[in-house]
Amino acid sequence: MVRSWIADVTPLYDEECYRRYYEELPDFRKKKADALRSMKMKAQSVGVWSLWGKIRAEYNLPEFSAFNLSHSGTWVMCAASMDAGAHDVRVGCDMEKTAQMRKGVAERFFCAEECSVIFSGRTQEERDDCFFRYWVLKESFMKATGKGMALPMNSFCIRLGEPPVLVRQPGEFPEKYYYREYEKEGLPYKMAVCSTDEEIDTEIHMELRL
Repeated sequence: MVRSWIADVTPLYDEECYRRYYEELPDFRKKKADALRSMKMKAQSVGVWSLWGKIRAEYNLPEFSAFNLSHSGTWVMCAASMDAGAHDVRVGCDMEKTAQMRKGVAERFFCAEECSVIFSGRTQEERDDCFFRYWVLKESFMKATGKGMALPMNSFCIRLGEPPVLVRQPGEFPEKYYYREYEKEGLPYKMAVCSTDEEIDTEIHMELRL
């Protein structure tokens, strides 16, 4: 099974709190955080790795466990395979704070079917909602493949549903991929997980403390 968690990193805006979590990081993550300029980006970087560390320790997950991380705004997200014996599971996740969509971005990066669905929304709110659903679904697949943004967004096509379905995919990734979408009441974020593991938890878990 693949499970997902989110956490609020605003406590890390406090220097003392940030340093406490920072000192627990491996050296390569410290260097990554040090290279970032804004406090917001530093908090995201430190917070998302701290979230993964807490999950790994709590569930005694091995080093080779498939996992993926994402962050947006003041929130971070982690998705991980809970099967300690699974060596070939792919996992990708993405979260994005919603805003007003830009038509040109959709036309440039999404395939024709996806654009048609987005632009068919009767209100701006519906179009925005649909755009960000597609965005996190597409990014979660790209991250699950391991190629990330090196994989063109319009090289595959997603059909919305419960759950969404990958109806066209790059030939280099022929495996069956599965989706799960998440929302939390009161949080203006879209979240999605993509995995080759069919069993994806229907609930996203909120960590009150990292």
